[in-house]
Amino acid sequence: MKIELNMIPIRALADGYKNSDEEGVVGYGGKLDIRPKYQREFIYKDAQRDAVINTVRNNFPLNVMYWVKNLDSFEVLDGQQRIISICEYIKNGFTIDYKMFKNLTSDEQEQILDYELMVYFCEGSDSEKLSWFEIVNIAGAVLTKQELRNAVYAGVWLTDAKRYFSKSSCTAYKLGGKYLNGTAIRQDYLEKALDWISNGNIRGYMAQHQHAPDALELWSYFQTVITWVQGKFPKYRKEMKGVEWGELYNRFKDALLDPAALEEKISALMRDDEITNRRGIYRYILTGEEKFLNIRKFSNSIRREIYERQKGFCRNCGEHFEYEQMEADHIDPWRSGGKTVLENCQMLCKGCNRRKSGR
Repeated sequence: MKIELNMIPIRALADGYKNSDEEGVVGYGGKLDIRPKYQREFIYKDAQRDAVINTVRNNFPLNVMYWVKNLDSFEVLDGQQRIISICEYIKNGFTIDYKMFKNLTSDEQEQILDYELMVYFCEGSDSEKLSWFEIVNIAGAVLTKQELRNAVYAGVWLTDAKRYFSKSSCTAYKLGGKYLNGTAIRQDYLEKALDWISNGNIRGYMAQHQHAPDALELWSYFQTVITWVQGKFPKYRKEMKGVEWGELYNRFKDALLDPAALEEKISALMRDDEITNRRGIYRYILTGEEKFLNIRKFSNSIRREIYERQKGFCRNCGEHFEYEQMEADHIDPWRSGGKTVLENCQMLCKGCNRRKSGR
């Protein structure tokens, strides 16, 4: 990893500065991507913004900044709010002590423009960059894992992907927002789509497609997943939000699934008060794995009463155990209609309970 300290005067930083809001912010002669397209916007409060300008005006040192070097351009990793505060002031975007930059004397203006920022240029392999970024990602509004990946794999493909997944009210939100957790502007939608299409290998997928001309493959895949969900589970419920739909699509897209039969089972399960994780019903319906349902557990009082009735002996192996070494078990399991009530509880040692659960 190559990390090089550079002293950048504010006049160079503000050269070519342009704030296009959601379309991005650039500076440093157009070579610095201060805020990429469709990235979440951090806004300093007035007091924080003014403190940055007063620090510069008093020639006090600002904290070091980090820029990612990409061939002949840069992207801000840390320092975005400070840079935007400085450049907006230079462009007369706000006042300090009731004065805009243009109202300052020429020597006051020159003092600000000559002020040098301490900036580390960072370049290296993808893994080196990610490792370094995770270390320095400690101040201000902390970047998400996907925002860190975006800094490493910047390019035409990523910009196109953000157009679909990272813009406020983006097409991904309009199509599938009710099925996804998080927000587009925090890169949650992009991360989820990448996770699904790559089966968890997001870095590998981004590295492979970094220099592709567009992100149509990713967008087409996402549309197919949502269309499959809407076709197989046409009745929407709030519990469908946050389900790992891409994972389920990858596994069951070719299975013969009857939407009417699925809905009948889902409706019955939604009414079952033994199930504490109703979002898990959709995974259970397809996989048959009860662990996704979080079947209701016996209360402490029931467990203790049954332990005392059994005098500490395991109902399966007959050995004696301390209370902490035993677990409550449904005599009649949930799948056979068993309820989480006193009459359906027995205490088994942990070994016997694990063996029974594994059958």
